[in-house]
Amino acid sequence: MWLPYAGKNSCIQMSRMNAPDTCFVAESARPSLRDRIDQNVFNAIYRRALVYNTCWEDPAVDRAAMRLRGGEHVMVITSAGCNALDYLLDGPERLYAVDANPRQNALLELKVAGIRRLGYADFFAIFGLGYHPRFAEIYHKRLRHELSLIAREWWDRHGYWFTSPRGSFYYHGLAGLVARGFRLYFGMRPRLAADVRNLLDAGDLESQRRLYDRHIAPALWTPALNWLLGRQLTMNLLGVPHPQRRLVQAQHADGIAGFVRDAIEYVFRELPVADNYFWRVYLNGAYAPDCCPEYLRPESFERLKSGLVDRITTHTSTVTEFLRAGRQPLTHLVLLDHMDWMSSYHPRALVEEWDAILRRARLGARILLRSAHADPDFLRWVRIGPWRQPLDQALNFDHDLARRLHRHDRVHTYAGFMIADVPA
Repeated sequence: MWLPYAGKNSCIQMSRMNAPDTCFVAESARPSLRDRIDQNVFNAIYRRALVYNTCWEDPAVDRAAMRLRGGEHVMVITSAGCNALDYLLDGPERLYAVDANPRQNALLELKVAGIRRLGYADFFAIFGLGYHPRFAEIYHKRLRHELSLIAREWWDRHGYWFTSPRGSFYYHGLAGLVARGFRLYFGMRPRLAADVRNLLDAGDLESQRRLYDRHIAPALWTPALNWLLGRQLTMNLLGVPHPQRRLVQAQHADGIAGFVRDAIEYVFRELPVADNYFWRVYLNGAYAPDCCPEYLRPESFERLKSGLVDRITTHTSTVTEFLRAGRQPLTHLVLLDHMDWMSSYHPRALVEEWDAILRRARLGARILLRSAHADPDFLRWVRIGPWRQPLDQALNFDHDLARRLHRHDRVHTYAGFMIADVPA
């Protein structure tokens, strides 16, 4: 991990702001020219794009960790909004979806409008299949007036993502571009594509392992693919800035490509593929009615439509801005992995965010974190509370529960999953 160089006295300045006590200003720790170029490219891409067209965090794991029973006030980072809608099915009183990228909130707004104004068949065609030939008509007549100005402007320009008969909504946005690239790659290798289809149709773990080990792994992990996965541009499109890439490389001898290979092998060799809609949607371009996020199932759609969806609000801001703007105590916070890049780019802001979390979190509140590292450094150098204790001492971490749940994560692209409670 590196920290932005702030001059000769940066150690003193950072320690006053509760940033790391160690001074990372050695030549090897400073951002290189390549690092700065990578970050500028990353920023340029993010400023204009919808990054995530579907969530890549397993909500079944999150819901088991949160144990919502009704009446809670939950803050989540929006991403594509799929998981926020899933959490609503457990009946929290309010759910606040927060994202600094307005295009991510625009996607959730469109989903909320669809739940309120459409029947299930149209809704599933749009967000399940990623294609509806009459989307433009439906959008202008039934959805557009439900959206904020920013969301209207975005979907006025990008509604065609849902109307291409040869494409899919899930092949648009930055992550969708990567998925489309892999679809083209499989199209050029029909034998490998057939083996992948057979894997998805396998009825048990033993069949999955046999197909993966004998046919898919030898054909898939070519030097060219390993090289492509190692490029920062590929990681940028997947929403992985280079500080996170470095966290992965620090843990894995084979770098990013090796980490991705291990994640995919775990998913397809150790977990049943029948309900793994995360990987299926990018391989197929669509969800299946029996393999999709919970909010896309008929019974869940009707529950959301009957009033649960009215409990969600979107907020385009940083997490800290959202926390400071309200007073309602929060019972749960789902923070994903954004602290990885904050710890490198904005360590002071990360400390400020944790202080804001403590001010808004109710005693006993549960916090979920993910990281590219199994044991991220910021758990030790960020100090919170009246005694300025390190996070790993100030919060009550349930490492056993996190490990048990992480084993069942159907995405498996994070090395670290953490469950922490604010002491009561």
